[in-house]
Amino acid sequence: MGEIEGSYRVLQTPGTRLGAQFNAGISTLEPGQSLSGNMVSGSKSHGRGLQIRVQGLDDSQEFFDMDVSFYSLCFLHSLLCALLISLQFGTQQAVWLEPTKPIVKQVRRPANTLFRLSVKFFPPDPGQLQEEYTRYLFSLQMKRDLMEGRLICTENTGALLASHLVQSEIGDYDDVADRDFLRMNKLLPYQEKVQERIMELHRRHLGQTPAESDFQILEIARKLEMYGVRFHPAADREGTKINLAVAHMGLQVFQGNTKINTFNWSKIRKLSFKRKRFLIKLHPEVHGPHQDTLEFMMASRDQCKIFWKICVEYHSFFRLFDQPQPKSKFINLCFPSSTDSVVDSPQLSPFNSKGPLCLSPSFQMSTLSLPGQAPSPLQSPILSEVGSNARLEEEEEGRRKRYPTDKAYFIAKEILTTERTYLKDLEVITVWFRSAVIKENAMPEGLMTLLFSNIDPIYEFHRGFLKELDQRLALWEGRSNAHVKGDYQRIGDVMLRNMGALKEFTSYLQKHDEVLTELEKASKRLKKLETVYKEFELQKVCYLPLNTFLLKPIQRLMHYKLILERLCKHYSPAHRDHDDCKEALKEVAEIATQLQSSLIRLENFQKLTELQRDLIGIENLTAPGREFIREGCLYKLTKKGLQQRMFFLFSDMLLYTSKGVTATNQFKVHGQLPLHGMIVEESENEWSVPHCFTIYSAQRTIVVAASSKVEMGKWIEDLNLAIDMAKKCTVNPCPPHILPVPPPPPPLSGSSDEVSLEQESEDDMNSSRTSLDKQTHHRANTTMHVCWHRNTSVSMSDHSLAVENQLSGYLLRKFKNSNGWQKLWVVFTNFCLFFYKTHQDDFPLASLPLLGYTVSTPEESDSIHKEYVFKLQFKSHVYFFRAESEYTFERYEHVNLFIINSMTPKALSHTSWGNLIIVLN
Repeated sequence: MGEIEGSYRVLQTPGTRLGAQFNAGISTLEPGQSLSGNMVSGSKSHGRGLQIRVQGLDDSQEFFDMDVSFYSLCFLHSLLCALLISLQFGTQQAVWLEPTKPIVKQVRRPANTLFRLSVKFFPPDPGQLQEEYTRYLFSLQMKRDLMEGRLICTENTGALLASHLVQSEIGDYDDVADRDFLRMNKLLPYQEKVQERIMELHRRHLGQTPAESDFQILEIARKLEMYGVRFHPAADREGTKINLAVAHMGLQVFQGNTKINTFNWSKIRKLSFKRKRFLIKLHPEVHGPHQDTLEFMMASRDQCKIFWKICVEYHSFFRLFDQPQPKSKFINLCFPSSTDSVVDSPQLSPFNSKGPLCLSPSFQMSTLSLPGQAPSPLQSPILSEVGSNARLEEEEEGRRKRYPTDKAYFIAKEILTTERTYLKDLEVITVWFRSAVIKENAMPEGLMTLLFSNIDPIYEFHRGFLKELDQRLALWEGRSNAHVKGDYQRIGDVMLRNMGALKEFTSYLQKHDEVLTELEKASKRLKKLETVYKEFELQKVCYLPLNTFLLKPIQRLMHYKLILERLCKHYSPAHRDHDDCKEALKEVAEIATQLQSSLIRLENFQKLTELQRDLIGIENLTAPGREFIREGCLYKLTKKGLQQRMFFLFSDMLLYTSKGVTATNQFKVHGQLPLHGMIVEESENEWSVPHCFTIYSAQRTIVVAASSKVEMGKWIEDLNLAIDMAKKCTVNPCPPHILPVPPPPPPLSGSSDEVSLEQESEDDMNSSRTSLDKQTHHRANTTMHVCWHRNTSVSMSDHSLAVENQLSGYLLRKFKNSNGWQKLWVVFTNFCLFFYKTHQDDFPLASLPLLGYTVSTPEESDSIHKEYVFKLQFKSHVYFFRAESEYTFERYEHVNLFIINSMTPKALSHTSWGNLIIVLN
């Protein structure tokens, strides 16, 4: 946040808290000095008889001339951070003073009004504000919010915050001094109840300076959901009472004290108000063209305007802080005073104006993108061409030279980048899906409690963990202005602290089995929930099958384990970070071991429920004991010759289907073959068809052909293993994760035992040759559709390996015939690359399924003269991607070795980006 403060700070820091080297016992201010003490003499020298009363953040009250503006007051009396901290007045709905206008012109009876100095803009990480005195003011704001019940938290967290406040005010623990201070000062509404806990925690802060206490207060507070939240009462279109709030990332919607939705600035096209109606106009792709305007009703036009104005100022501060500002000493913010917004009136972009920044009530978010940022060319799975960008390449080269080169840094960075994606994945449930079910009142209260009481605490924990990782990597890179100094080129201490804390969530994670099961049952039982569920899966934000996101918390533990193993392998035992990494690995491995069997069961259940939605003609696919083994495309011999079919192998049966012409591209089941008594044999010579084999079952015999010898081998091996397992399970107890196989399914009506007589309708074949890139919209990225179009197959073991090696990070991408490179945030998951402009985007702009692609290094004819470049190719589709370091590029070298030497995926499991091999085998 140092950059933000630097962009807006117009005055220097007063007081003596700057650079304080010792604990003064009371405070680091001069004896007798209050926050506004220096202002008194200055204000009297300008006395004209009429004065206003101002209450400081330390609750002291002083008087000032009323004919000055707030900026002038700051200038005369050395108050810093004029745009972070401002004056507000009013009791019911506090109003902020406009900083440049004289106070006497803004308030009807200023002499009778109490003005309060308050923090106006709450940065996401106030601990990184440059000035110690500014952090002190922010800690006082947290103290005020805590006492007034705005900073809602658990009693234990409240006691911890209070203990740091006590340390900041009176220094090290002393039983008598503590009791006297807590008797004289109210820090918490429930202070008497937790007083002993406050004192116990205060005892642990021995030697902590006031500046360090301020930092700890801000570190704890910023992780709370209610940090900086100021409610503005409203109602939605159905009349439900809600609260609106604005934060650095955008607008938030609360029901009671629970956040039910967030609208990021990047998703908002326009904010406006008309009388008492507050309007949020979203970009069409966020909620579809028919739901692009949200409307909220507020108590009055004045309250509507106040909230709109705060939103404008927040957006201007947090989205425009890094842009060139006018050369004048102060920034002028111009607002119309009384007119309602004109929703469709075009506005001048601030970057095209040479004058001060002016925003009208109908200012459009779309005009506030960064200079030179064109609309994304990513509009479909066929990624469009982009021109060269020499400046981008120069910037990238400079960045590469500045950043550390230690392999440990890149491993730590992988933790950070994948954590960013993981948190976004949790938001699909905690923010987006919650909003969808609440809006339609589609989920029973009991299920709501079960689902969100389990995932919300996990989400909150990882929000704090991500901020810690971000701060540590910033210090490691040397790009942080944080006041804390020291050797921070390590990650083990952060991982150890947080992996230990994850143990508290084991009970939550163990309930995910129940959550997934109950959600599936309810969606079958309740038509409204089923509709909301299906519609939500068609939204761009739900880029994977919905229940996939519920598995992320347990899968993430496995990611931590693998990455920590990599770190421990990299470090020598003597390295300062080795022991912490080893202990962190021990902690997470213990939890992962407890949940391993649960994860296997959940991944299988998730896959079965996903297939249940995509298959027509099969009921109760999630029967107890059934396990998914492989899905993929084979050619089946019919009276019309070889016809493309999609096969699904389970622990008790083999299904084969054809692709229908339904709106959602579901597959229609044509046959069910029980594994009991089944025989599989290679029959290529008999039918004169390459890669052909015959499946004999009690009901019928079918002849199928694979696309390659390798594919045929995979199917025959999995079929024989499944047949053997089914046979054993009828005699002996099955392994713990395999329950007894259900009875063989009855044959489909109308099916024939003779392969040559099988009847099939023509419409089943209509879409068999449709291009993947031209298919109609179907549910979020499912592998069956990719297998169908790429003529390949995927096993459950492939799925499990893919889950272990999910990746995120920035890559440079180049097309076959273009010259320039484009920087994109890329997420690899579910056998697919998903492309975003930045890691902050809520949904991908395009995706590239990788099943069937080959990976290699560029050839001489490709004319690629850059380091760390790998090439992806499927038929005529060619893409080049450039990694940031040798570490990330090494993964692709392993991929190349696998393709040449037919290595198994397991042999490469220690790699990261290189684990794309699992989609190429």
